[in-house]
Amino acid sequence: MLDPFSNEEFIVTYCVGMLMRDGMVFLSDTRTNAGVDQINTFRKMSVFEQPGERVLVLLSAGNLAITQAVVSLLFERQGKEGESVLNVPNLFEAARHVGECLREVHDRDAAALSGFNIDFNAAFLLGGQIRGEAPRLFSIYAAGNFVEASADTPYFQIGESKYGKPILDRIFNWETSLDEAAKCALISMDSTLKSNLSVGMPLDMLCYACDSLKAELRARIAADNPYFKSLTEAWGERIKQAFSELPALDWQTCAKRD
Repeated sequence: MLDPFSNEEFIVTYCVGMLMRDGMVFLSDTRTNAGVDQINTFRKMSVFEQPGERVLVLLSAGNLAITQAVVSLLFERQGKEGESVLNVPNLFEAARHVGECLREVHDRDAAALSGFNIDFNAAFLLGGQIRGEAPRLFSIYAAGNFVEASADTPYFQIGESKYGKPILDRIFNWETSLDEAAKCALISMDSTLKSNLSVGMPLDMLCYACDSLKAELRARIAADNPYFKSLTEAWGERIKQAFSELPALDWQTCAKRD
């Protein structure tokens, strides 16, 4: 439970990464909180890019101090000798590198956090493409270990995932087009926004077209965004319409009899 007197900021968030034949979609909210009256906005999407060579997208959830420390390490190592997300040979090694940075922060901070009864809480989604291999997507846990998405399991969520999952399970799959996947992600986010006040606008979205090796389609979507408003209003109306058109319960054939 979040201590309202703690100054530790938490990313009570919803992030989704989607992998399909045509590319990838990444979407995150921006709300954090350190108590009921300390609500802030922080970007949870980080992009590491060398146009024509690689595009990597990182989404984060958990304790803000921990996730920011990991992201700072990743950016700091780009300009130094040694391994970084910009010189590893493939996405698997990039995920391993993120996991190592996460463990480094754990080794430095976990014991001190535990002394204040604060759990070491962090999760990441890492996806993108490095020239010479297909797009890949990974879910990275607090221990630094990770799993990879596939055509059979083509999306990952972190944070407050339960409200946005049903639409993904019903609509999205490996063959979904990039535009349809983006629309599905936004509806998934809308379902979460309506059911959980700890997830909030604005949203960050990035759509990556397979083999483009550049992050062209990026947007910050505010609450007054005309497309998002029309999309969610239409979705709400269509749900009500579909519900009203469902057949009534037939008690003689469906109800249990004693």
